[in-house]
Amino acid sequence: MPKYLIEREIPGAGKLTPEELRGVSQQSCGVLNRLGPQIQWVQSYVTDDKVYCVYIAPDEAIIRQHAEEGGFPANRISEIKTVIDPTTGE
Repeated sequence: MPKYLIEREIPGAGKLTPEELRGVSQQSCGVLNRLGPQIQWVQSYVTDDKVYCVYIAPDEAIIRQHAEEGGFPANRISEIKTVIDPTTGE
């Protein structure tokens, strides 16, 4: 199943408290539970003004549905074509 990187523009994201991040996570998980097992949240990276999320999903449409139902922006969705790391160069 395809893997996607979602860029979410959230001003001040890096200043969210642990409690606020927990609430966002709970909101996301609630929507994911309603959408079913075909969409999975792998992990997210929080920067100053953006959150980058990795999801496994059959297509972009369900990612956009998750964002809409959860009230999250999905400013850019990119399918991850391959993953490389330092061992790729060996």
